[in-house]
Amino acid sequence: MNPPTPLDLSKLKVYPLAQRKSLSQIHDILVNPDTAPPSCDAAAAAAVESCARQITAARKKNASVILMYGAHLVKNGGAAVVERLLTGGWVTHLATNGAGTIHDWEFAFQSWSTESVRENVATGTFGTWDETGRNIQLALLAGALRGEGYGAALGRFIHEDGVALPTTESLEQALRTEPAHPLSSACADLLVAMRQHGLAAGRIEVKHPWKHTSILANAFRHGIPMTVHPGIGYDIITNHPMYNGAVVGRAAATDFRLFGRAVDGLDGGVVMSVGSAIMAPQVFEKSLSCVNNLRLQAGRPIVRDHNIHVVDLQDGGNWDWTRGEPPRTSPAYYLRFCKSFSRMGGAMHYVQCDNVAFLHNLHHQLRRA
Repeated sequence: MNPPTPLDLSKLKVYPLAQRKSLSQIHDILVNPDTAPPSCDAAAAAAVESCARQITAARKKNASVILMYGAHLVKNGGAAVVERLLTGGWVTHLATNGAGTIHDWEFAFQSWSTESVRENVATGTFGTWDETGRNIQLALLAGALRGEGYGAALGRFIHEDGVALPTTESLEQALRTEPAHPLSSACADLLVAMRQHGLAAGRIEVKHPWKHTSILANAFRHGIPMTVHPGIGYDIITNHPMYNGAVVGRAAATDFRLFGRAVDGLDGGVVMSVGSAIMAPQVFEKSLSCVNNLRLQAGRPIVRDHNIHVVDLQDGGNWDWTRGEPPRTSPAYYLRFCKSFSRMGGAMHYVQCDNVAFLHNLHHQLRRA
């Protein structure tokens, strides 16, 4: 029996982003960090105050403060609040998933984002938007030649309003001269993309009139490491003829290693997982294991004395996570975003709170410290 033939996604029909009925406009949702934050209940307010104290202590000892977030932080207008946390020097590393970058890029490019999944899947148009898939792929292809990961490559692309591509002749020459070079696969991927999709050498300008609202661009501007941890098939950029899983995988692998550097600086530091039920706990647990593995080989102690603040709208399974892990008979046991972090050493604190409200209140607490 012959194996099944994969779909030929190079035949996908894509459409101009301007034709999409976008549901969210950045200036309708963007939260002004200088306004009074919304009130929280007593438990959330106490958690914010505790987190602010721990961040202040962490920064005094030059320990990492990592903010891991899901796409809803961007979709709910939290970008300006995050930028203030960067400006204040309170956050030393940012991490998000693929969707977090897609909404970020679309807002920076056209000020609109978000589509109806229900309506557009039925018409075969969900995710098939030319500029989104094309430009994110362009950013990653070009960034790979500099050894950049997903976050730095796309942040640079937004901040610099485009990218410059080398000639196909120079790429061919590099492959012939040193085929085993660590960047040879990146050269080959770009060469194939330029030929298959008619990409010209030289400057490709892509204006981002709303780049000031972009977490990616602001992280790049501030020199703050920003890592992206996508999944193959998770994100709408998969629905584009230019999509290349090897390019995305290479960028994500670079970012995973960069994320590990932040985790290695976490002794006495702080991790905030804000609205990320899957990416944050899954990536953090693997990275922490890698760091501890390398530390133990070098005769160093494992990461310790860190605090983890997990923020979500769910009730945490109605479980008091300060008591430790619930039994398997409890529904709370199956909440990955709580259970995984509770296993990561240090102290895990679960906060039931709106993600933007938590960071908005945190910013005001830190500003008063």
